[in-house]
Amino acid sequence: MAPRQAPTIRQRRFGAELRRLRDAVGMSAPVAAERLGADRTMISNIESGRFGISEERLRRLASIYECDDPELIDALATMTGGRPRGWWDEYRGKIPPDFLDVAELEHHATSLRTLQTAHIPGLFQTEDHARALFDLFVPALPRLEVEMRVAHRLARHSVVATDRVPYVGLVHEAALRLRTGGRKVAKAQLEHLLEESERLNVRLLVIPFTAEGFPMAGDTLMYVSAASHHLDTVEVDSPIGAVFMDSPTQLANFRRRLDLVEQVALNPSESRDLILEIAGEL
Repeated sequence: MAPRQAPTIRQRRFGAELRRLRDAVGMSAPVAAERLGADRTMISNIESGRFGISEERLRRLASIYECDDPELIDALATMTGGRPRGWWDEYRGKIPPDFLDVAELEHHATSLRTLQTAHIPGLFQTEDHARALFDLFVPALPRLEVEMRVAHRLARHSVVATDRVPYVGLVHEAALRLRTGGRKVAKAQLEHLLEESERLNVRLLVIPFTAEGFPMAGDTLMYVSAASHHLDTVEVDSPIGAVFMDSPTQLANFRRRLDLVEQVALNPSESRDLILEIAGEL
């Protein structure tokens, strides 16, 4: 099997969890490979995401590592074998790879929580709003890349469009009041956001200006829940691109922080009323 040149974040996430299981029993990679009946370098290559593994070998490794969590083992099993091509793969090499990693994580999520303090959640951005955002980049992006990024962002909406994935979106009032793209574009974006907030699987919660501060003020992040909570991932936006975190301590801290932010946010009905009020001012 040829090694992967650029493992996706989900492939690296799979390997990282296997390493945690191995570390938990204090076993070295060469010993694990020997017990699996594999080349001594195979384990390290799997853990780095460079090599895949069959479901049979995954379950054998879980036994070797004395893992007694069937939910985790079954969740890992769904990540084995050849990775089916996703819609986001058509953009590979055309837009930054972390855009594709985000789309893949969303596609496999069991639930999503996001926090936006300066932007409308990406899953609900209109075409004109998204294009206006990408046109603000300095230095300016090539027109073709802008259109590719816009098309990719619009395609991400599919994850909530089927009502399959529960979504909680925390968005600050400041993001709602920014007139990105001008008054007409901003009004259309807010009206679209109101429509999306009526979905059965969507809870949109606005953090009002009247909130007296909250954890992670200024951050933009996404918490991706997986079939096993051990496989959850947090993505945080940064000036140099997406940063992905998955240690148990980090995950627990982000869950707690998001819970605290929800406590200062308006409820869904109050949030829609505020969005409607802001739209009416445009």
